[in-house]
Amino acid sequence: MQSFQPPRRILMGPGPSDVSPRVLAALGRPTIGHLDPAFQELMEEIKGALSRLFNAPGYACVPLPAPGTAGMEAAIMNLLEPGDRAVIAVNGAFGGRMVDMADRAGAEVVKVEFEWGKPVDPAAVEEALKAAGKVKVLAFVHAETSTGARSDAATLCALARKYGALSIVDCVTSLGGIVVDAAAWDADVIYSGTQKCLSAPPGLSPICLSPRAQAAIAARTTKVRNWLCDFNLLMSYWGGEGGRTYHHTAPINALYGLHESLVALFEEGQQAVLVRHARTHEALAAGIEAAGLKYLVDEPHRLPQLNAVIVPDGVDEAAVRAYVLAKWDLELGAGLGPLKGKVWRIGLMGASATPWHVRLCLTALCEALQAQGFAADAKAALAAADNKLG
Repeated sequence: MQSFQPPRRILMGPGPSDVSPRVLAALGRPTIGHLDPAFQELMEEIKGALSRLFNAPGYACVPLPAPGTAGMEAAIMNLLEPGDRAVIAVNGAFGGRMVDMADRAGAEVVKVEFEWGKPVDPAAVEEALKAAGKVKVLAFVHAETSTGARSDAATLCALARKYGALSIVDCVTSLGGIVVDAAAWDADVIYSGTQKCLSAPPGLSPICLSPRAQAAIAARTTKVRNWLCDFNLLMSYWGGEGGRTYHHTAPINALYGLHESLVALFEEGQQAVLVRHARTHEALAAGIEAAGLKYLVDEPHRLPQLNAVIVPDGVDEAAVRAYVLAKWDLELGAGLGPLKGKVWRIGLMGASATPWHVRLCLTALCEALQAQGFAADAKAALAAADNKLG
């Protein structure tokens, strides 16, 4: 074996996003023990920063030692017991994954389906809640990574409260890119991932749980089916009351990276970060349309950080992605499920949400399309983007 030297890529797919040099440097700091007093101080800083980022005062906020999918599994496995009823909105791949996990938890699942590329319709969800009877959980994806559609989290969480259900909100792609507000939404469980708009490496899943959610977990009559993410066990380590108890060996250096990414985010300013994502999205969208391409999602419901662009007729979408990777070291994402071969997913997340990334993406994409005979005007695309960037 020899040391692995990865190619230098520009990451503009659905995740991971580019990781800044300062976060990469933080990952290389000396490893210390997971019960070291200095590390415990770091843990407290991370908990406080996540509470601030989620706007979750009074919530328990911790990073799970696994990717964003672990946040989904932890939320569902901790709140649902066999025989519980869950209403789950599905408007893309990750809503579908929630359904699968709830079924594995032994819950009775009521699936409310929507066309991929459309937001969740609260009226349809309310009808399902009315018809379902006693519901333990309402789950939905705030920012659907497979389509780039944003749903109305505040309204959906309010429906959960109205019908006596706990809300689970997937914010894997939204946290750090658009407003995520646990307190204003009155949400019960929100989870995310580090590799999207936080621009830390994949491998951690920030999660926050309301007092209601914590009480529901404590009142379970059966054990949580996932040991690693059993919140009652996990908080014996992360809670810190009366001294921390060993639960797992924390991914210490990965937590250094998350901490540094949070430091950078607050240095820039939360509002400034959101404005940067919105501004780069507006520029990319103008360039995409000037190049003769169209978006999957209607403008009012688009995510700035995840742009699903429709593949024109006669264009080989995989060949375009292969071209920009080979010629430009640029990674774009493919479609999932029914959108496979039909869209590109372009990420403007965290450190990848800059004017330079927008211009490079438009240049590379237009060149790849021209190579297939599609008349994409790179000059017009760049001019339209620059007009938005000012």
